[in-house]
Amino acid sequence: MEIKLNAEKREKGEKLGKDFIAAVLYGLGVENKLLKIKTNDFIKVYSLAGESNLIKLDFDGQAKNVLVKDIQKDPVKNFVIHVDFYQVDMSRTVTAEIPFEFVGESKAIKELGGMLIKSLSELSVECLPGDLVDHIDINISSIQELGQAIHVKDIQVPKGFKVLNHLDDPVATVVEPKEEKIETTEVKPAEAVATPEKKDEKSAQ
Repeated sequence: MEIKLNAEKREKGEKLGKDFIAAVLYGLGVENKLLKIKTNDFIKVYSLAGESNLIKLDFDGQAKNVLVKDIQKDPVKNFVIHVDFYQVDMSRTVTAEIPFEFVGESKAIKELGGMLIKSLSELSVECLPGDLVDHIDINISSIQELGQAIHVKDIQVPKGFKVLNHLDDPVATVVEPKEEKIETTEVKPAEAVATPEKKDEKSAQ
């Protein structure tokens, strides 16, 4: 599926309202270009493309193959305020982080009550831009016993991918469930409070 996004040229120092996000386009042998994109358009496109899918960025009637390389967010309100687009050369390899999707059902979880611990959420790869995918499935049904793990070397990667992670890195492990310890506080019986004995009051004769 081709993912498209329209952009407009932006002047240096131009102030943008909430309807637009500032962006920059750069790449190998490419002159940096200041751009602005509609906020709603970017949010929709980013939800589809993430940082591992090609986007057809259209401005001034030209469509460029780009990847989202970085986004900056407002530290308080958490909305996107700036985007870096990297223009790719379709004949040159790029590096990307491909997110995992965990699928399947593990016997060690379903029948033995184990807990799934995810050590990695994405795979670092090098490949041609045309070979990029939006995710890699990790089938946890291969985990049959407690303590068993899936490692990077166990992943079936698409053709043309060069994996950059260490092959022995764990991706997911099923571990024994932690026993919940109920802490009880021993309640001691209240100690009797000694009170001084009242002396019989005798009327002075």
